[in-house]
Amino acid sequence: MRVKLAISSLYGLLLVTLTVSYARSSALNQASNPSQARNQRVRIMFDLNGRRGLVLFDHKRHEAEINPDQAFPHKARAGVACTGCHHTVENVTAAKQFQKCSACHKEEGNPDNREDKEGIDLNSREVHHRLCIGCHVSKKISASNERFSNASFSKCGDCHDRNATTPVAATAEQPLPPEEIQPTRPRRVEGELVRTPADPPRGYAGRSTVASPQQTSSGFVVRRDRWRIGFPDDPRFEKGSLLNPYRQNVLKGDYPILGQHNFLVLTGESDSLINVRRLPVPSDVSSQRPDSAEFFGRGRQFLFGQTFVLSVDLFHGDAAFKPIDWRVHVTPNFNLNYLHTEENGIVNIDPRRGNTRTDAYIALQDAFTEVRLGDTTRLVPFLRGRDSNKGHSPYFDTTSVRAGIQPFISDFRGFIFSDTNLGVRLFGNYASNRYQFNAAYFHMLEKDTNSELNTLHFRNQTVFIANLFRQDTRWKGYSTQFSFHYNNDRPGFHFDENRFLVRPALVGDAAPHGIKAAYFGWTGDGHVGRLNITHALYQAIGHDTRNPIAGRRVDINAQMAAAELSVDRDWLRLRGSFFWASGDDKPLDGTARGFDAILDLPEFAGGKFSFWNSQGIRLTQTGVALVNPDSLLPTLRSSKSEGQANFVNPGVFLYNLGLDADVTQKVKGVFNLNYLRFHHTETLETLLFQPGIRHDIGLDYGVGVQYRPLLSENITLAAGFSSLIPGVGFKDIYSSACTGEGCGAKPKSLYSAFVRLRFTY
Repeated sequence: MRVKLAISSLYGLLLVTLTVSYARSSALNQASNPSQARNQRVRIMFDLNGRRGLVLFDHKRHEAEINPDQAFPHKARAGVACTGCHHTVENVTAAKQFQKCSACHKEEGNPDNREDKEGIDLNSREVHHRLCIGCHVSKKISASNERFSNASFSKCGDCHDRNATTPVAATAEQPLPPEEIQPTRPRRVEGELVRTPADPPRGYAGRSTVASPQQTSSGFVVRRDRWRIGFPDDPRFEKGSLLNPYRQNVLKGDYPILGQHNFLVLTGESDSLINVRRLPVPSDVSSQRPDSAEFFGRGRQFLFGQTFVLSVDLFHGDAAFKPIDWRVHVTPNFNLNYLHTEENGIVNIDPRRGNTRTDAYIALQDAFTEVRLGDTTRLVPFLRGRDSNKGHSPYFDTTSVRAGIQPFISDFRGFIFSDTNLGVRLFGNYASNRYQFNAAYFHMLEKDTNSELNTLHFRNQTVFIANLFRQDTRWKGYSTQFSFHYNNDRPGFHFDENRFLVRPALVGDAAPHGIKAAYFGWTGDGHVGRLNITHALYQAIGHDTRNPIAGRRVDINAQMAAAELSVDRDWLRLRGSFFWASGDDKPLDGTARGFDAILDLPEFAGGKFSFWNSQGIRLTQTGVALVNPDSLLPTLRSSKSEGQANFVNPGVFLYNLGLDADVTQKVKGVFNLNYLRFHHTETLETLLFQPGIRHDIGLDYGVGVQYRPLLSENITLAAGFSSLIPGVGFKDIYSSACTGEGCGAKPKSLYSAFVRLRFTY
């Protein structure tokens, strides 16, 4: 009996052992072969664009389930499973209320889509993923039906299979609705490389000159032209065009035209100016009014100027990523100007030419090349630090040289030199751009009289300029500058295009003379806290071999000072400024104390919205001007652009108040008020043989508006009105001394009204 019991126990133990071993072997086999364990699971491939493919949705299975996620915003009512997805359904008996999700949730970027509380676009992709993730990922819900066998999805890749060869077709029992089937690319043969189509760039990129090599791996896609990497089509993206300068364009330097580093920038500009003004003019010996005995004539004038500019800039570099390696820049200008006056002898020295002039001129205004020499610390060894790596700068501190006809402004506001002329310039930066320096040498070209553009004729004048800028000096946001200017203007004779003698000036003995003048300057610009500040201080020394007013050699000792303070308050800027240029109180001695610049173009004390600053006022009875256009200095020069500097002059005091108002982002208003006085009047008394000239020049006021309709500088409109109410000193100079019939006219208020329209592409 015991033997039978033992044998039965052994057989039972063996049976249990075999059963457990078989179950364990089956489990291990499934674990080692996951594809077999999941042979019922639907595998969805990625399409060729890298997007996740179509997931086959078992509508029958899901409509029987109520979404178990308690945080689901459209929780179904008990017994109404359809509202788990079709959350707009209120009456389950009305079949028409059951709509597809895409009826409300459309493609990405569609303006009809709603947003959730966090501002996320509830497009079709977003809501479908939220429905799936709500159950199968965040809650890890298992599902079983005819296509899934106890599947518990924990990640998106459980449905979306990157390695699947083709989407699984719908079964006969459960066909997919036609509107939910997405088009797929032709299936890829095993081992074949994926040929991903290249999306076009968003801008007008032109043809790429970078050859893409053959793709050798399916793990990555080669894109050699890093500038023309495209984006898929999307209604939110705006594409560039050839004629639109506001979007990316190969003609504006956004894409290289050759290789990876050669860029082309084309710029076209149209500048139109209309100016109506009244100036003090003489009636001349051949007046437009034959019976007039008055010395001063009618001063109304009409000026129209039109300039077309085409700039071609070809450079090699990485655009904004590092300084340019080399550059070729060419800018031809075409100018057309028209002037109508009410008196003869204004447009031309020959009165037979009448009172109207039309002139045109074509100039090569810019033409230069530029080359980057290398890192500043490599070129200038004493600037290297202790830890320098053979002089290489980690901050892109570089030094470049530019040669040709080029623009240059020597200080912040253009007080001494602001011109485009022929020269060589060495420039660069240091200490992460905290220091900038320039050393420029110009062999000056003659200017065309009526357009003031460059000619191809050399002028016997050379200018050397060196300056050094330092940012964040004493205060962050404030930059200071030290500069040196040297002007060597040699003797010579020159008549302008209207046949007026401008070198030497037709005043005094009109003898040829040379000028050698040096300027030492300290200027600053920036802000100290809320206070904006600009200042300048210059000392001029040198000599004039024979000043025409003094009639002898003179030594130069003159000064200039300027300061502007302004405060911004919201959309308003209140500013106040002061300008002083020394005058000569002893015009016949051997020292010239009146300050003069080389070729100034100051943006100061109102600029073009100031009558004194913008208009030229000729000094009647002489061949010189009291003040030249676009200058603050009463220097008694024959011409600012073609004449010579004159350091025997009356000098000036200018006191300014102004208000700039940004009315909108497109509209800016300017209000300006200047009070002017001569520093010394002895020079005027000597030149006019008129004693007792007083100091008050007058009150200069102006208003203007600037309009940018496109919020950029591509279209700008500026309009302004300015006037000079003569003071007693100005009246002393421009009042008639005759007492006969028709004589004795007093000076009238002078005015200028202008409109300037500029288009830039």
